[in-house]
Amino acid sequence: MESTLTPEQQEDLQKLGRRLAEIRKARGWSQEKLALESGLARSYLGGVERGKRNIAVLNILKLARTLGCDAGELLRI
Repeated sequence: MESTLTPEQQEDLQKLGRRLAEIRKARGWSQEKLALESGLARSYLGGVERGKRNIAVLNILKLARTLGCDAGELLRI
């Protein structure tokens, strides 16, 4: 299946994924811990962090709450 995302959109997803990983690691959390705490699958989080998943706004909000940060902090890419 071909991606319908532009190169710019793909880059944005990668930046968001790197930002999520940065915040998660700063808190000393593994992907598994974040998955357990947020109720999202670890494989899904891995895809988000690699920029392979187009994450829904509700999941961004869920991750921000779980990590104890503002959603804007996650989106500061």
